[in-house]
Amino acid sequence: MRELSDISIQYVKGVGPTRKRLFMRLGVESVEDLLYFLPFRYEDRRDLIPIAKLEQGKWQSVSARIRGYRSRRSWYTKKHVTELVIEDGTGELFCVWFNQPYLESYFKPGSQIVCYGKVDIYNGRLQMVSPEYEIIERGVDASLSLGRIVPVYPLTKGMRQRFIRKVVMSCIERYRDALRDELPVYLRNKYRLYNIKRSIENIHFPQSFDDQQEALRRISFEEFFFFQVSVLLRRLSITSKKGISHQVTDTQLLEFINSFPFELTGAQKRVISTIRRDMQRATPMLRLLQGDVGSGKTLVAFFGCFLSFLNGHQSCIMAPTEILARQHYDNITHMIADSPMKDMRVALLVSSMRKKQRDSLLEDISVGKIDLLIGTHALINEDVVFKDLSFVVIDEQHKFGVRQRAMLAEKGSNPDILIMTATPIPRTLYMSLYGDLDVSILDELPPGRGKIKTMLFSYEREQEVYSMVKSKVEEGRQAYFIYPIIEGSENLDIKTAQEMFERFKCNEFKGLRLGMVHGKMKRSEIDKVMSEFKTGNIDILIATTVLEVGIDVVNASVMVIEHAERFGLSQLHQLRGRIGRGGADGYCFLLANPSTEEAEQRLEAIVSTNDGFKIAQQDLMIRGPGRYFGRHQHGLNELKVVNTSTEIDILETARKEAIALVEDDPKLCKGYNKRIREVIRRRYPTYLAMVSAG
Repeated sequence: MRELSDISIQYVKGVGPTRKRLFMRLGVESVEDLLYFLPFRYEDRRDLIPIAKLEQGKWQSVSARIRGYRSRRSWYTKKHVTELVIEDGTGELFCVWFNQPYLESYFKPGSQIVCYGKVDIYNGRLQMVSPEYEIIERGVDASLSLGRIVPVYPLTKGMRQRFIRKVVMSCIERYRDALRDELPVYLRNKYRLYNIKRSIENIHFPQSFDDQQEALRRISFEEFFFFQVSVLLRRLSITSKKGISHQVTDTQLLEFINSFPFELTGAQKRVISTIRRDMQRATPMLRLLQGDVGSGKTLVAFFGCFLSFLNGHQSCIMAPTEILARQHYDNITHMIADSPMKDMRVALLVSSMRKKQRDSLLEDISVGKIDLLIGTHALINEDVVFKDLSFVVIDEQHKFGVRQRAMLAEKGSNPDILIMTATPIPRTLYMSLYGDLDVSILDELPPGRGKIKTMLFSYEREQEVYSMVKSKVEEGRQAYFIYPIIEGSENLDIKTAQEMFERFKCNEFKGLRLGMVHGKMKRSEIDKVMSEFKTGNIDILIATTVLEVGIDVVNASVMVIEHAERFGLSQLHQLRGRIGRGGADGYCFLLANPSTEEAEQRLEAIVSTNDGFKIAQQDLMIRGPGRYFGRHQHGLNELKVVNTSTEIDILETARKEAIALVEDDPKLCKGYNKRIREVIRRRYPTYLAMVSAG
């Protein structure tokens, strides 16, 4: 029998070659992909709430008839407004959408509609702003959309919920009997797990929420078990090799710690001791270093570079952006200038270098004239050859893929690897995504850092925010304004960096010194503006998210993030971390009018705490693991089902069973374990290829 992963989605009833392209936008290419393409939520439409009983401030679903609609332009915001009036015999509800004039063609008086959104009272009337909606067409079978627990799936342009439900049901009916239980029988029995057929049916079309939860438990356990086996095999393939033992005396360690003009935090000293222990061993170190913005990760990572240099080897640091790579280079060269490490030869390799300069540097690297190389993904190019690489640092690992990490490590002879991230990762997520790594956490900030106060304002109060910024700048502070896009678009009614730069110069901040940076500028232009900002020659910097990582300006203590609802939670936290880096307190003003439940949750979370780990946990719970880092780029495409924010017990149990299996049979050559190896080969080919290569 053909594997379901080999059968194209186009052969499912209702799809075909044209609609196949729609599914491919969602990452669904095969029958197996579709069966495991899970709803992101469910609506209980067995007994929908009458309009008269809707509760203000809650996110609820309602089914009603369309009484009428109208389109107009708001006299205040100038936005195009579509208003829909629906009724169900108990009352009426207004539904409002902004800048979506095309909606008029969807709404016909008398049609039945289901709306899901936040219920509010505005000018004495009950309304939902930008609700999700579904038209229930007359004469069309509504058995999958009404009178039951209804799955709600991620969509793409040209696709509707009713269509995808129908396709999923057709797929289940056609391929149900081809589903095979790949989880070992002893585990299914031990944990009383549903069989796979029952699980797939109930994850999509449950008869009860208890059935849905049991189905999710079964599928999550299976997925995490197989994924963890692959991760553990990968770790074993690395740690079983002979690595490089880096020796350092207590005197040399103290010399390193005392070479800085400030006292290291207790957390920094603790992690440095851990790295020393790891690097002295003859097996490769695999360690993840987590620390919030400003916790001193670079200094800790540099200790490993120091050990490599001390033992006559080379080291490298790979960063996701040229800005961050240059900042590491500047910080480290400044760090060693007047220290016992001043003889260390440090170089920077980035893609914008001229060919002659690059060729000369590559030659120096290959013959060992460079002790520490800092750069971007340019480090993994084939023409970069080290003479003796023994220590690798990868900054912001989630910006790279698992394979890129391996490619850099392959440039040495089983080097020690340290991965850094300023995006705090909840324990359950790093247990899944980074299950092959040991973990260290920098949970202290250096003394003398200012506190950051975050405040949320609606756009009706924007002038109040601008006045507060101006006041702070006149006191001698500098400020950032962050925008989601550079230039305007007819389809997006939001402020842009370019537009506001021009406006501020002539209006709100006339007479102050303004600058602007964004991702489309040349490297030299960005460097020039940033240099002016750092030296205090610019009062207010208008920017896009090019500032998310790597920019340190001690005097910048104010930040305004406009359209904050359009930014991710961790992204907001990273941006906020750019201020308060000196002794003065920082003020982060968020301007937003959230129109979705998720956006509202993000903004509530960022205002409520400055703790990066709490932020990360909230972000994971709001978005789920796939969107937390982005599936395709960062390795989470393997996890299609597991929700690492809520299924902690399942994850820990499955990991425990995976560890027991690998310890008992590390080559997976006994009995049914051979089948497990084949499952892993099919599901996680990249991981197993690395294991095989090892």
